[in-house]
Amino acid sequence: MKRENFIIRYRWVIILATIICVGLCVVPLTKIHINPDFESYLPDTMYSKQNDRLISEVFGKEEPVLIVMESSDVFNPTTLQRIEKLSKAFSRMSAFKRVYSLFQAKNITSEEGSMVVNPVIRQIPETSEETEELRSEIKSNDLAYKMVVSDDFHYALIMLSSNKTVQDKELIGMINQTLEKYPGTEKVMISGQPILRDEANRKISRDILVLLPIGLLLMFVLLWISFREIRGVLLPFSVVIFSITVCMALIPIFGWELSLIGVLVPIMMLAIANNYGVYFIARYQDLNASNPNLSMHEIVTRSFSYLFMPVLFCGLTTIVGILGLVAHLLIPARQMGVVTGIGICFALAASLLFVPAILSALKKGKPHKDLLGQHKGFFSTLLNHTGNGVTRHPKRVIISFAVFFAVCSSGLFFFKVAPDSNNVLPKKNQFNQAVAVTDQYFGGNKTISVMFDGDAKDPKLLEELDQYEQELKKLPNVGSVTSLATMVKKMSKALNDPTDAGYNQIPESRDAVAQYLELYSMNGDPEDLEQFVNFDYTKTLLTVQYKASKIVEINTVLNRLKELGKNNLLSQVIGGYSLVEKEMSESIVTGQNHSLIFAFIAILILIAIIFKSFKAGFIGSLPLAFAVFCTFGLMGWLGLELNMATALLSSISIGLGVDFTIQVFWRIKWELSNGNDYATSVKITLKTIGRGIMINAFAVMLGFSVLLLSAFPLVQSFGFLIILSLFLCLICALVLIPAICLVFKPAFLGKPAMISQNEETTLFLEEKDMPLHPESEKQDSVHSVIQ
Repeated sequence: MKRENFIIRYRWVIILATIICVGLCVVPLTKIHINPDFESYLPDTMYSKQNDRLISEVFGKEEPVLIVMESSDVFNPTTLQRIEKLSKAFSRMSAFKRVYSLFQAKNITSEEGSMVVNPVIRQIPETSEETEELRSEIKSNDLAYKMVVSDDFHYALIMLSSNKTVQDKELIGMINQTLEKYPGTEKVMISGQPILRDEANRKISRDILVLLPIGLLLMFVLLWISFREIRGVLLPFSVVIFSITVCMALIPIFGWELSLIGVLVPIMMLAIANNYGVYFIARYQDLNASNPNLSMHEIVTRSFSYLFMPVLFCGLTTIVGILGLVAHLLIPARQMGVVTGIGICFALAASLLFVPAILSALKKGKPHKDLLGQHKGFFSTLLNHTGNGVTRHPKRVIISFAVFFAVCSSGLFFFKVAPDSNNVLPKKNQFNQAVAVTDQYFGGNKTISVMFDGDAKDPKLLEELDQYEQELKKLPNVGSVTSLATMVKKMSKALNDPTDAGYNQIPESRDAVAQYLELYSMNGDPEDLEQFVNFDYTKTLLTVQYKASKIVEINTVLNRLKELGKNNLLSQVIGGYSLVEKEMSESIVTGQNHSLIFAFIAILILIAIIFKSFKAGFIGSLPLAFAVFCTFGLMGWLGLELNMATALLSSISIGLGVDFTIQVFWRIKWELSNGNDYATSVKITLKTIGRGIMINAFAVMLGFSVLLLSAFPLVQSFGFLIILSLFLCLICALVLIPAICLVFKPAFLGKPAMISQNEETTLFLEEKDMPLHPESEKQDSVHSVIQ
């Protein structure tokens, strides 16, 4: 059976099968669940996650939630009363294993030779003298000073340890209800992973519900402006809707959840899926205008024959580029590569089958007579000047691109990787405001936990812990280091005079250590020690609180811990969420490199196969390399960090940008085969197919532009950078590639000669489909619209 007759003969089967397939995908859409837990984006085999699991098995899986209260003076009675009420209310909630604030902090003293453990604030001061006395006491208590109150006394902390027995939404609801129950004039800011996940969960839903309709509306308007015909709008638009439905349905079908970067999936399909259907509509309008005597069946047959190979090649290269994400280390990135790859396959199939099947069942519309006129628009004028400039000075063009590349790429020296997930939310969000206060006044918002095996009452082990504390505190970004040794030394201060040898020292015998701990349990709260040691004193925990804005600062603390571990016999397990974030950041870099290399090599090989020349693959990959390196270089100059969203740039921009180069190669090859020289071939290519490439590129960029309205700064950055990257790919395809072809005259494009019959069926334009007026090609006719 002839390929061109297949669609017409089985059009109703194709239409029905497409509708049934999409209809079946509607049901899974209702089962999509959002996953805002960034820790789950990493494989369970990661070092940091395995260590966290070991620590949580001993000390429980807890997550800190920090409530920061800002006041002109936190020691004014109303602020202290509010902190006290809030602390007591949170302590009564089963969702929190531990609450620590000014009213839970302890003051370890000695009375008549005995240890006395009292709260730091036993009574809210009523006079200014009492307030100043309390202020002085707290300054000398490092269990409270700069731990739960800032050195300027403008900020106070209430630290909650969530035991993860309730969902994030419920937990945040409990906190907010409690804050409303005990109102005050203080500014309240909350941070912690439950807050981040809850905010991300709501904003992911918001982005899907807001960005997608806006994007669809923009695409609808663009299609109407382009074609001015209802079928020209609805058919490509239906392919977009169908493809998004299928793509999103695959997420629950595969048992996956919608991640933060999953927000990009429907927008990507919106930007990509309409391209292939647009080719058929444009071709239909071209033939309807230039060959008015053709029947609808003939138009569909010729359109399919004309478009099958180039559209298929464009689709395949895009799919291969997107599949580069499968090489990423982040689980959601790999999932995104799979579902978008399948979604583009569906869009390609729907455009090649469903759209022409519907067209064949419709009556011919009125011809667009204006399509046969000479284009005098902005794009045509710009491309005409570009063609003249490139053909006159191709070497200057290449040199100019080389200089621009060198300048942009030098920005890689300033390239940064996000060390954490704090940039997920806007800086003005209460989460980041609380993080900023914690970094500035409370020693940092990051923690590392180190679990040691051994007898926790052994003085030698405690001395090793004390050495850890003293060495780590020397690091400039470390705010505090606490362990069981910290508490034991506090006890020694209470039980010894400053002149005694044992003052502020670890006792020399195990029995003395045991006695200290027993006395504390009798006079204080035994639960205070649970954060440092397990119930049988066989494992102990050291906690490092620090701040870091770069991965290198995290590595400084981590490397010092490892160095200290080499100098003693203690078995240590290093964990903490900041290390999970660090490993995620490093995975982002590694995954980005893997996906970039995979996509680049795959595209190079595919181009080489299409044009049967390795040189074609190499030259065709130059615009992609140019765009990727310049984009990342500009990120360095602009101070934009590489994060879980922007790390997807390379694969996506390569998959989309390669289409422009392939189309330019095809058209230059066509013109050379028709006997034109290189200069003429380049000029005609830019005047005809160049306009279509520009329209196509700006349509894709318009689709991605809705990401600039995202609630997530990192998604906004991705939107800006993918537009920039595609623009660079476009400029390279229309300027750099023609200049290279003019200078080097690659053999894979052929030499000026008449086209053979075999070549004719695989090129973009077929002689039998040319307009009725032979000179119309030179006048930049309707074929420029199609391409």
